[in-house]
Amino acid sequence: MKTRVCRLYGQNDLRIETEEIGEPGSGQVVVGLAAGGICGSDMHYLSDGGIGTIRVREPIILGHEASGRVIAVGGGVAGLTAGVKVAINPSRPCGTCAYCAEGLPMHCLNMRFNGSAIRLPHEQGLFRDRIVVDAAQCIPLKDDADLGAVACAEPLAVCLHAANMAGEIRGKRVLVTGAGPIGILCAAAAASAGAAEIVVTDLHDAVLAVAKTMGATRVINVARDGGEMDRYAEDKGYFHIAFECSAAAPAIKSAIASLRPRGTLVQVGVVGDTPMPINALVAKEIRVQGTHRFHEEFAAAVEAITSGRIDVRPIITARYPLDRAADAFKIAADRSRSVKVHLTFETS
Repeated sequence: MKTRVCRLYGQNDLRIETEEIGEPGSGQVVVGLAAGGICGSDMHYLSDGGIGTIRVREPIILGHEASGRVIAVGGGVAGLTAGVKVAINPSRPCGTCAYCAEGLPMHCLNMRFNGSAIRLPHEQGLFRDRIVVDAAQCIPLKDDADLGAVACAEPLAVCLHAANMAGEIRGKRVLVTGAGPIGILCAAAAASAGAAEIVVTDLHDAVLAVAKTMGATRVINVARDGGEMDRYAEDKGYFHIAFECSAAAPAIKSAIASLRPRGTLVQVGVVGDTPMPINALVAKEIRVQGTHRFHEEFAAAVEAITSGRIDVRPIITARYPLDRAADAFKIAADRSRSVKVHLTFETS
């Protein structure tokens, strides 16, 4: 069985190639991909050849956000049959290391994650027409499920985990800095959790307009109206929770200034070393909370999407066939008009 793949050979060297895939083994299935979302990590791998100290050291198939339909089933698989639509969880913790044993599988010492260059050999990704995956990675869906929307389950799972790490959200005032896919989905997660007020900031009106449809009660273009944030910093701050999704030093500073005493800063965005106003954190007794990937939140994200509780479709701003992956990546990198760009596949 042949499949096309989207393989990165190094910085700005992306190729669409064709290769053979084998039959599914015991506990495995073949999935025909329908949709795959381009993530910021995919874009960094392409444009920079890596993310921080993580470098692409060998050819890697990109992609870790995807959905599709089962084509073939290997031995010992229950609950999946040919033709069933599925969400694919890219996360495969080992289940046996110290952190897995402690109930912290997102910190697994032997984590395998589709489309990641952390390990060597690299973990190959999901941007291909067909793939053999462990059946355990697949969540079966009803036949009327929107596979494009379900392909957003992975980034939504990241945001549901961030929301869980934030603590109680119901009735709270929430700030989200950065209206990329993660920021907008954090706003949607906060709205679903019952936040009383959700303010989203960014530098671009187009993405803020999408945030407005996904739960934001107010949006602020800080490139043009940055002074609007000043009132939120008055009297030691206004927000109970801030989801910082940009990893930009000015946004981090603004989030801390806008948090009320004993508020919570949930740092979702990642970057290298960034200055942080420690004095303000100490003086206002701000809790700084990191958040990393997800575990049980993936199934929760699939349920939220398929039940209609969280409508992710507004973040999908463009779709391109796999053979136009290079164009798709260029559009995805243009934050003035793109939120989430999807690839579509031959089997869709």
